Amino acid sequence: MPRYLSMIRIDERNAPAEGPSPELMERMGALLEEITKAGVMLDTAGLTPTSEGTRVTWSGGKISYTDGPFTESKEVIGGYAILQAKDKAEALAWTKRFLQVHEEFWTVTAEVREIAEG
Repeated sequence: MPRYLSMIRIDERNAPAEGPSPELMERMGALLEEITKAGVMLDTAGLTPTSEGTRVTWSGGKISYTDGPFTESKEVIGGYAILQAKDKAEALAWTKRFLQVHEEFWTVTAEVREIAEG
């Protein structure tokens, strides 16, 4: 079965300063348990803020490093999931459910792409 990477994008400037609510975490936990029991979830995690990250760039034959935060970025990858699904439609259905556990004030985007094998 194909594997898919779901990159969860958030706008760090508009995310709640206190982070996800306990209710959101409970709903998310229940969904993650369900998707894991279904054999679809292979791995998932949230990422630390961009203020703790470093971009490494190769350009003109040289490496450069830029420490976060990356103010020029509106949306940043806030987490990821690796799903093993029968097809893209199934991966999108699970991703839709993940997005819908968030309260209405969240703006969350997921980019779902098949992982190229071999």
